[in-house]
Amino acid sequence: MNRTHRTGLAAVVALCLGSAGCQQGITQSEDLPPLAPSSTDANAGSWRMLVLSGPTQITVPPPGLVTSDAYRAELTAIKAAQAGLTAEQREVVSYWSAGGVIRWNQILRELVARYNLPPAPRPDGTYPVPDAANPFADPQFPFANPPYAARAYSYVSVAQFEALKSAWYYMSLYQRPAPSKVDSGVQALASADVPAYPSADAVMSGVNETLMRLLFPAAVDEVARHAQDQRNAAVWSGKAAPSDVEAGVALGRSVAAVFQARAASDGMRTAGGSRAVWDAMAAAATARGEVAWVSQESPPRPPMLPLFGQVRAWAMSPADILVERPPAPPSTSSALMKQELAEVKSYTDNATREQIAIANKWSDGAGSYTPPGHWNDIATEHVRDARMSEVRAARVYALLNMAMHDAAVGCWDAKYAYFNPRPSQLDPAIKTAIGLPNFPSYTSGHSTFSAAAAVVLSYLFPARASDFDAMKEESSLSRLYSCIHYRSDIEVGKDHGNRIGGYTVRFARQDGGD
Repeated sequence: MNRTHRTGLAAVVALCLGSAGCQQGITQSEDLPPLAPSSTDANAGSWRMLVLSGPTQITVPPPGLVTSDAYRAELTAIKAAQAGLTAEQREVVSYWSAGGVIRWNQILRELVARYNLPPAPRPDGTYPVPDAANPFADPQFPFANPPYAARAYSYVSVAQFEALKSAWYYMSLYQRPAPSKVDSGVQALASADVPAYPSADAVMSGVNETLMRLLFPAAVDEVARHAQDQRNAAVWSGKAAPSDVEAGVALGRSVAAVFQARAASDGMRTAGGSRAVWDAMAAAATARGEVAWVSQESPPRPPMLPLFGQVRAWAMSPADILVERPPAPPSTSSALMKQELAEVKSYTDNATREQIAIANKWSDGAGSYTPPGHWNDIATEHVRDARMSEVRAARVYALLNMAMHDAAVGCWDAKYAYFNPRPSQLDPAIKTAIGLPNFPSYTSGHSTFSAAAAVVLSYLFPARASDFDAMKEESSLSRLYSCIHYRSDIEVGKDHGNRIGGYTVRFARQDGGD
């Protein structure tokens, strides 16, 4: 063992076996049963990659022999740690035994909800912009609005999936068993259904910690505690030795670095545009003879991410985004628009209690995990009930969030191409049931997100397709009941989302995961 490796391993051992104050990093989420996968998906290392060139793009060196003195010392340290586990540490083990993929998705949704708060105006009527270089300033970075959230969910989910496919390749190659299978004196406190090297838990901790700290830098300490808890749990449970953890963390962080490089040039940095950009969009709508959208906040707020339609998609090329752009909405001076406006007005005056409840159920506004988070929450119960391996669960979230990211790109492209006004702008007598989003009306983001999500989840869980379709319809209609969208926004948005989701499904059918 070289000096560098020996020093790194010592640090991992100290972290894994010497940390007692881990409970404060645990998210207070729903109770979940221990993960007991119905299949190990042993061939997942051969599944198609999306960003990496292949499972060996990141090299994981062979592990030491389990008969070596160094490994036996690790076993001895694990047994000593298990003998002294506190109730707090056992709770850490229990928490992560439900599955790291699901737990990290919960953590990510909580971060999105916490940071989904629009900045307040300054006394002079201008709005500050959250600054990634100074994330703790007021307002804190980021403003995790729906497009930002869709991108965050997708980067974390796709990177985790790529990292786990690489891990599965090396686990299959090296076949190093879990400590509890090597030494009967090591207790198996959680399922050890796959080889231990590199540790899948450590891979997840490395990739998720790196990307979540990039996306939510003000939560850096909290995210680090979650990551350390997961690594500790892998060792304390008898699933992994410190050297398994060290290799997994290195793999996860290396995969995350590839995604960091992609994110740095995907167009997000310029998605906010400038006053000249959105003034030109408004002028173009006026030149077509339409009423241009204006912010109805006081003071007027700059539009939300007007150039997000140029952010790089996952399963779609820029040409695909343009090809799939919906046709123009009904003219603001047309008889059809007057008819649709009257329909919206009818819900201001006559919405039923059930319709108001649906509007609130799907509001997903400020302080929530956003519409994409809502669909991640829906997916979680199906992942849980299907008893998926970690890599297959990661595939679900990756495909779902690829589709919703692409839905955000396509929807925002349409919104700012047409710059269509909200119903309450054309008729001030219309009162919204929920907060009014600060961006153009056509098409409905909820409808586009929900249709893309329903297409992907129906592919992954075909027995529940009718349920997903019903949710899509309810989510879409909630925006009409809320009086913030026209009927055409909803119907065209659903069609658009269906087509966008189809791109992800076509990728999935060829990725080897079926």
